[in-house]
Amino acid sequence: MAETRLQALLSKLERGQRKTSESFQRLTPAQWEQVIYADPSPWTPRNLAAHFLSAEVHLLRLCEDVAGGGPGAPEGFDYNAYNAEEQVHYQALSAPELLEQLEAARQRTLVWARTLEESQLDHVGRHPALGEISLETMILGIYGHQLLHMREVLGILAP
Repeated sequence: MAETRLQALLSKLERGQRKTSESFQRLTPAQWEQVIYADPSPWTPRNLAAHFLSAEVHLLRLCEDVAGGGPGAPEGFDYNAYNAEEQVHYQALSAPELLEQLEAARQRTLVWARTLEESQLDHVGRHPALGEISLETMILGIYGHQLLHMREVLGILAP
């Protein structure tokens, strides 16, 4: 029997979180301190873990809205300002705490996604960075977002 679109999304979300977790766990203490992105402010892997957590939590809310027929993100959403605010919000958490919360957030995303009807994947709403897209693409975006950044991190930190 062929895999449904929903089953494929769930598999990607599970696999993506596993890869992200494994990649973070392989970092040395010195690599955790290395600057990955310099602009608009210096980001280390710890900052990236906070970014992943924030994105996971808020993109789930956005997806829930779109699945229920809502519009998604407001027009003109400034995700750069939002990302800066979220770094302040999560600054007190250690890297291990961030990774633990990130794992829990992904589990909440998976639990929610398992409740979806296949037809809901076609609902369209506004993503803060990608514009008007289907719910299926938003969920793929959650998966791809982490993998894109982790690929960049590992490329920068590779010996």
